[in-house]
Amino acid sequence: MISLAPQWQESLPDTLFLAPHAPQRCGMMGAGYQWWGLSGFAPSALAAGAASAAPAIDAFIDRKLAQYELTEADLALVGFSQGTMMALHVALRRPRTVAAVIGYAGMLAGTAGLADHLPKPPVLLVHGTADPVVPIAALHMSESELKRLGVDVTTHVSYGVGHTVDPVGLRLGCEFVAKAFAQTV
Repeated sequence: MISLAPQWQESLPDTLFLAPHAPQRCGMMGAGYQWWGLSGFAPSALAAGAASAAPAIDAFIDRKLAQYELTEADLALVGFSQGTMMALHVALRRPRTVAAVIGYAGMLAGTAGLADHLPKPPVLLVHGTADPVVPIAALHMSESELKRLGVDVTTHVSYGVGHTVDPVGLRLGCEFVAKAFAQTV
């Protein structure tokens, strides 16, 4: 996701962009990384995988917020595919509300413990209709679950787009982050 930084930098000039690498090489996507071995989309496996990876991401976030003297109000989590699962999992469980969550071509991986959890940042989900890895139905399921939990969720469907981020989704994500940061000032 760090490759988005140069494309968003002009609209977000005072923004620090950081992206932790997931620890494992991804067998499914040759050049990518994964937070846990993804062998299927069974809800229990996705929830367990996200829960197992979350402490490393939370620790990274805590270190960086302290290092740069920032708060969750200064933080937007952006993820792609499994990174979307992690961004949603972590952001919705942090002790304080983050500014925004943007998820591309991913899904919500479990809702255990979220019904009464207070941090409910605004969420943008973007998904392609031709995604062969994470079906477009994941967007609709995630949107429904997030709304049920009281999360302000916006979605965008990119027609004909596969498992990638298209220029429209990229622009919408940047605008969503800019708006979220403007509201926290």
